[in-house]
Amino acid sequence: MEEQTKEKQPPILEQITDYAETRIKLTKYKVIEKSTSVAAGVVTDMAIVISLILTFMFASFTLALYLAEVLHSFWKGFGIVTLIYLFIGIIIMVTRASFKKPIVNALIRKIFSDN
Repeated sequence: MEEQTKEKQPPILEQITDYAETRIKLTKYKVIEKSTSVAAGVVTDMAIVISLILTFMFASFTLALYLAEVLHSFWKGFGIVTLIYLFIGIIIMVTRASFKKPIVNALIRKIFSDN
């Protein structure tokens, strides 16, 4: 009787080890999928940010040249654009806390999303 019990235990142990190995592999694949998804999201977001920054820079330069033509002075045109950005920067510095929380929440949502 003892021999029959010993013979039955190895298949159960094998099944448990196979199950554990399968769970480990599944966890590895999930981590790989999540990390590649996040990395791909970061790459595409960076491409979007770079293109938006370039667009913003050229629009700023165009506005400065337009104002320079209207005011007949390059330094006045570029100075007005500089003052506009200084004003925007001060507003952002004062309201920094209200900008921080939505950005953090968006990043957390992106990391823990199922997609």
